[in-house]
Amino acid sequence: MEPKQLGNPVPLGLGAFASTTWLLSMVNAGWFDEKSVVVVLSMALVFGGAVQAIAGIIAFMRGNTFPGVAFLAYGAFVGWYLFLWGVFSFYMWIATFRHNTVLQLTFLAVWITFLLLAAGDWFGIPVLHTAGGYLGLVAAAFAGYLSAAEIINADFGRTVLPVWPYA
Repeated sequence: MEPKQLGNPVPLGLGAFASTTWLLSMVNAGWFDEKSVVVVLSMALVFGGAVQAIAGIIAFMRGNTFPGVAFLAYGAFVGWYLFLWGVFSFYMWIATFRHNTVLQLTFLAVWITFLLLAAGDWFGIPVLHTAGGYLGLVAAAFAGYLSAAEIINADFGRTVLPVWPYA
């Protein structure tokens, strides 16, 4: 009997990232007050944290370093170390240059989101924090789209949702 190959963890990890980022970004954009962070935190610990960590481990087991690093790192994000996460996201964005355009746009939005949030906190400029929240919504939308594209395209065996590969 032949051993089963592990399934692709990327759609699951992206879905966990997208949904958690969406919730947090709604708070950061000012759609909800800080009391809503409790809901975000519970989502972040379970779906955004544990599920992304599982997806990262499976990615490593499949020999896929980029999603392994991304999902394990973002799955561990529970503090407000915004600037450092911006730096980490920046070099992850550079690594996406070898991947599809939607992933590139996701990480571009993510690193700028973290830097806007950090600058808003550092300098007491609420509009930067709000802008970071809105850009986080954009990042979540890109990640959600890519999650859907990965799973739908794989199941159909053809491109249904394009991700625009790099040239």
